[in-house]
Amino acid sequence: MELDDAIAQITTIRTQLAATEHLRSLRALPVAASGLLAVAGALAQPWLTADPQRDPATYLWLWCGLAIFSGLLATLVVVRRVLRCPGALSIANARLAALQFLPSLAVGAIVTWFVAAEEPQLLWLLPGLWQLLFGLGNLAAHRLLPAPAAFVGVLFVATGTSCLWFRELALQPWAMGLPFATGQLTLATILWWHHERRLDAAKERV
Repeated sequence: MELDDAIAQITTIRTQLAATEHLRSLRALPVAASGLLAVAGALAQPWLTADPQRDPATYLWLWCGLAIFSGLLATLVVVRRVLRCPGALSIANARLAALQFLPSLAVGAIVTWFVAAEEPQLLWLLPGLWQLLFGLGNLAAHRLLPAPAAFVGVLFVATGTSCLWFRELALQPWAMGLPFATGQLTLATILWWHHERRLDAAKERV
């Protein structure tokens, strides 16, 4: 029992340390790429579907596909860096970030499935709900990111709320493209400024 208690205490300590450290394995490049993909999605939407209310499947394939691709890209970068620097704390950081962000993603998937399968006439709700949930995920994980990153979560909550008020206008391309491009590019800048800029400066001194 003493050994089990010691292992449990060590696990708790690692989790607490991870909660006080930044997730340095998340880099600016994949986050910036997701912002640029949002711009690409906004530009592509009018060519793919002129009226999302009449063609919800294409709208969902476009934005859900971009979201999945962006998420996989960021995940691959984090996993690659964790494997290259397999410290217990870096692994705990990555795991904690995933646990904090996954509930928002799971709820977003459930809401998207329900609207697509049961209430496609309520498609206009999704842009606002996606942004609200993404903002909540950012806020949940903000302790693992530089302090200014919390602003990005607040930004998504604000834009998501606005989209709900816009109702059908929320299906316009830039109602998704502009918030995600602004938010992700801002977050990428914050990550670079607080993490990678210092590493670049240290390499130049060497």
